[in-house]
Amino acid sequence: MPDVDDAIHPLFHGAPTGTEFRKLRKRIVRQVREAIEQYGMIGPPASGAEAGRAPKWLVCLSGGKDSYTLLAVLYELKWRGLLPVDLLACNLDQGQPGFPATVLPEFLARMGVPHRIEYRDTYSIVMDKVPQGRTYCALCSRLRRGNLYRIAREEGCSAVVLGHHRDDILETFFMNLFHGGRLATMPPKLVNEEGDLFVYRPLAHVAEADCERFARAMAYPIIPCDLCGSQDGLQRQQVKRILDGWEANAPGRRQVMFRALMNARPSHLLDPKLFDFAGLTRESVKSETDLPSPPTLR
Repeated sequence: MPDVDDAIHPLFHGAPTGTEFRKLRKRIVRQVREAIEQYGMIGPPASGAEAGRAPKWLVCLSGGKDSYTLLAVLYELKWRGLLPVDLLACNLDQGQPGFPATVLPEFLARMGVPHRIEYRDTYSIVMDKVPQGRTYCALCSRLRRGNLYRIAREEGCSAVVLGHHRDDILETFFMNLFHGGRLATMPPKLVNEEGDLFVYRPLAHVAEADCERFARAMAYPIIPCDLCGSQDGLQRQQVKRILDGWEANAPGRRQVMFRALMNARPSHLLDPKLFDFAGLTRESVKSETDLPSPPTLR
């Protein structure tokens, strides 16, 4: 796709033309495409009443660097003919005081992106229900997710698409490890509890630093989350500082840890629900060479 004004989507007008940005853009697009293919986010052609219709994704925008990057890359893939889905951008205005409500609708209209802006005052509920000194994130995210599911159903979408990146997934893993007593994180693809919607995270392989560089280079109008950002000492912030320290001491450590999440071996953990330790015999042991190798991340 050439970088000329008459051959690209408006989302990319004014994009830097330097070599470093081109490499960054290509890397993010490649990683998103790999995640979409690896986790089967584009299913087989629909049958029955939905035959011949493209799937429709609800792309959730917070106004942060990650969601802007997500939207841009999905449109680039669609522009190239590599993403045969319809995209509907959605922002949920949660009623936070001082939220710049006109920024996203004006940006999306200017870019020619189909969108829906929904107002729901979940801010007041969070402030009322969460005791002073406790973090808002858990209740805030549950209320937000419930509204996004409702909107997806109303719009005929098959999937809710979120902007969580590689670092979010790693941080969630360590939060569950340190505070939840379980080995779990946010998967790139799941089905909601009701069983009627997919939840996708196409940025699963993308580093947060790359999202930040991309959004800054594109001069997107970033909207900070003042609700969460107003709280100090959040568990996620503590985990982020730990990971930052590890990365500083050993560059590339984040990617190694992320690759470990793709290379789980239940027989070398301790969960009898995942591996039949009681039924293990000497004759049933497989060689390590028989185990599948984890995919290569470039």
